[in-house]
Amino acid sequence: MARYRIGRILTSCCLLSIVILAASCHRTSSAPAKPLSSFDAQVRQWVAKMTLDEKVGQMTQAELSGLKEMSDIETYFIGSILSGGSSDPKEGNSLEAWTNTYDNCQKHALKTRLKIPLLYGIDGVHGHNNVIGAVVFPHNVGLGCTRNPELIKEISRITALEIRATGINWTFAPCITVPQDERWGRTYEGFSEDPILVSELGQAAVEGLQGTDLSNPVTVLACAKHYVGDGGTAYGSAQKPNSKSLLDQGDTRIDEATLRRIHLYPYPASIAAGVGSIMPSYNSWNGSKCSGNKYLLTDVLKTELGFDGFLISDYNAIDQITKDYKTAIMISINAGMDMGMVPNSYREYIKCLKELVQEGKIPMSRIDDAVTRILRVKAAMGLLDKNASVLADRTLHQDFGSLKHRQVARQAVRESLVLLKNQGKTLPLSKTAARIHIAGKNADDIGNQCGGWTIDWQGKSGAITTGGTTILAAIRKTVSANTQITFSKDGIGANGATLGIVVIGETPYAEMEGDRSDLALDVEDVQAVAEMKKAGIPVVVVLLSGRPMIINSVLEQADAFVAAWLPGTEGQGVADVLFGDYKPTGKLSYTWPRSMDQIPINVGDKNYDPLFPYGFGLTY
Repeated sequence: MARYRIGRILTSCCLLSIVILAASCHRTSSAPAKPLSSFDAQVRQWVAKMTLDEKVGQMTQAELSGLKEMSDIETYFIGSILSGGSSDPKEGNSLEAWTNTYDNCQKHALKTRLKIPLLYGIDGVHGHNNVIGAVVFPHNVGLGCTRNPELIKEISRITALEIRATGINWTFAPCITVPQDERWGRTYEGFSEDPILVSELGQAAVEGLQGTDLSNPVTVLACAKHYVGDGGTAYGSAQKPNSKSLLDQGDTRIDEATLRRIHLYPYPASIAAGVGSIMPSYNSWNGSKCSGNKYLLTDVLKTELGFDGFLISDYNAIDQITKDYKTAIMISINAGMDMGMVPNSYREYIKCLKELVQEGKIPMSRIDDAVTRILRVKAAMGLLDKNASVLADRTLHQDFGSLKHRQVARQAVRESLVLLKNQGKTLPLSKTAARIHIAGKNADDIGNQCGGWTIDWQGKSGAITTGGTTILAAIRKTVSANTQITFSKDGIGANGATLGIVVIGETPYAEMEGDRSDLALDVEDVQAVAEMKKAGIPVVVVLLSGRPMIINSVLEQADAFVAAWLPGTEGQGVADVLFGDYKPTGKLSYTWPRSMDQIPINVGDKNYDPLFPYGFGLTY
């Protein structure tokens, strides 16, 4: 907390110097073997023999589900493919289907004149979360509470392994946003409201994903996002017509010193760790779209901070710069965007980009710079090497979703839980209690446990075929053979039980759909706790959520209260803490507000008086 308050009053220039120095010194043993620019001699030879069509193709990313024909990969020399949150292979989203799809896409790329392999991107933001059977880790909102960079690094290493099991070589992670308003639906993607903590954990994630050598076949290209200020948008500032959004893709209305002190702060550490790609954000900064802001993309990020990888636009983000698509492309590319994520409009994008070059509206030097940045990353990944092996290594399938991977996820769940209340030493619970009554809509729902960005873009309640263990199932595995476990979603039937556990909270959502003007608990959650309390037994409340909620009335009724965030597939980690196999160690990485009137509230604010302060967390 003290570190953050000091950071609040530093000048922007002084702060930036400190951040760069800290990033260069922190965990130097994990620094990348070579800077990306060291591959430029090799890359120049490739650029020199490329046609304009081939260069523009490298600057293009189409979506798997948006491809008009698979042969368009070679026809248009496309340099990258992505699968968005629900863009699964036609054969389904099994491990085998994903691997076959990746290989098929690469085979098309290898039919081009220069045979430059694809970068295939996916949002593996808490594990390889699109794929059935993958281990799904806690979302970043929980991982921030662990304060454990080595754990985040190990989680990222395992995520890379599971991604590479499908052949895919690029993930749009880590998200190093610094959310300042819990009403924002992407809050759970951020490690913390504290830029220092985000910086440290973001660097660890980059190191885990990319390793020390991008050519290692069990690493993936990382992508720090969303640059910059995505977590600081003003309430009600969304600029999309007819949008329900209150904060998402909105306008960050702050001065430059504040932008640097909070939102830019995590980027130097990720750059020092060698992150190969960065994704500019949908949001605007004081009315100017980040995706078309030359000062932010080129002057600050590339020149001042020395980022030598490439920039990839967010999904259709270029379209939002201005109404005329061709003009929007011109503005974005000239501002410093290197690759356009143009999921469905890739043919039009390629046509317009070529015309803009031919018309002299985008200089060839900017095209060559963009292609050089993309190819230096491909070179670092070994993709430009003669006889490079670019197809999937199917021997990695054997560890996909394995027990040893799930054990790390279980550890992450344990360390992410924050104990907010423990009246009369209610916790830890006895494994030999005569009867435990379980209640709440989230007690036996793996989909709610995982949250958004799980199998589907927005996530989904219910059995979402990820595997794993619900909290109810975990409790049943934990207690003695003589302990009776009963369950009712609404809490009715607790009479005569020794104690009760109610698992409440949010249901899945992701960007665009997650913004809320009111963070009060659902009526059914409040009623389930009230019903349990009527039985006159000790009541433990476990909250699953992507952000702090307004919990006052329920907190009063609970004898113990645990914030479990969005723990992912390994609900056994929750039971481990409830029953004392692991003492709670998590500390809040976000301030917990008393009421909606306090939001936004962040550590260091004047008159700071939250329900629970940043860094709070009890133990046994």
